[in-house]
Amino acid sequence: MKTIKKNLTQRRRGAKAQKSFFAPLRLCVENFFCMLLALVIVACETSSHQKATKQWMADDGRLKVLSTTGMVGDLVKTIGGSHIDNLVLIGEDLNPHAYQLVKGDDEKFARADLIFYNGLNLEHGPSLQAALRNSPKAVALGNSIMEANPGLILHYDGQLDPHIWMDMSLWAKGVPFIVQALSQAMPLHAKEFVANGEQLKTEMLSAHQKVHDQLQKIPSHKRYLVTSHDAFNYFARAYLADQNESDEAWQKRFKAPEGLAPDSQLSAADIQGIIDYLDKYDIMVLFPESNVSKDSIRKIVSAGNEKGLVLTIATEPLYADAMGPPGSDGDTYLKMIEHDAKILASYLQGNGKEERETALNASR
Repeated sequence: MKTIKKNLTQRRRGAKAQKSFFAPLRLCVENFFCMLLALVIVACETSSHQKATKQWMADDGRLKVLSTTGMVGDLVKTIGGSHIDNLVLIGEDLNPHAYQLVKGDDEKFARADLIFYNGLNLEHGPSLQAALRNSPKAVALGNSIMEANPGLILHYDGQLDPHIWMDMSLWAKGVPFIVQALSQAMPLHAKEFVANGEQLKTEMLSAHQKVHDQLQKIPSHKRYLVTSHDAFNYFARAYLADQNESDEAWQKRFKAPEGLAPDSQLSAADIQGIIDYLDKYDIMVLFPESNVSKDSIRKIVSAGNEKGLVLTIATEPLYADAMGPPGSDGDTYLKMIEHDAKILASYLQGNGKEERETALNASR
């Protein structure tokens, strides 16, 4: 009997040692295949974009339009319909704040009959900014909206907040400027552009009201938000604020560790400031963004948990500086905002309570 027990013990030790030996190897293999899969996905996306660019560069009788971001391009494409061929310059995985012209972009600028961009200093990569400012074909939607509605544009620390698309009712004010530019370029189709613009504007305002009503169902004391960077100020004003809430009050409903342009550079004071905010408003979940590194919010979660808070990161990212990839529930402008509202409603109703309980159970 003792011999049997001894053999069993030896086998268990051997199996444990074997498992311990192969664990690092298994991890390496898993990491390798993850990296390989990522490379394949990037290669497919690059190939798809190159194909789209090649087709766009070809002469097919349509008006060639270049839009800097998906949020701009989606409106332009909807209004222009079959009469235009729209290409988005900055992909959904890139940062529009820091984008610099790359090989082939000069040719796109030269080929474009019209160029639409956000403006308000969103596209402030030096080479892109210079190309846009020097092009007589370029239309800055945000700047046009600001000239017509200066009181609606937000400023922080002396900087314009360029994220105006995060309020659908405000972004809808850019529709007439797209209609005007396309109509001047193709006067024979002006009536169609006007009709498309009116239809789009109606849809945007309807979606705006739907999102507003959806988020207003959340109790006021739970309508507080922390994301990766300062992209949700307009969103907070439009959808999280109480009716007739003062600027001072609604501005407290949103906070982010990174500024208007994400850079992942956080000081200890920055981290402590967010932790104090989370603690004050009893916030338990932080929201990542689709094209922004999670490093900042991971640091905050780690530091906060060390101080006794139980914080988690939402499993599904929000769309802010970019729409989602084709086939996702954020692959159009309206869908991206509706996606954000759905995710926020699901979390803020309980203020992250379920996620907090899950984290607590996991830590025991």
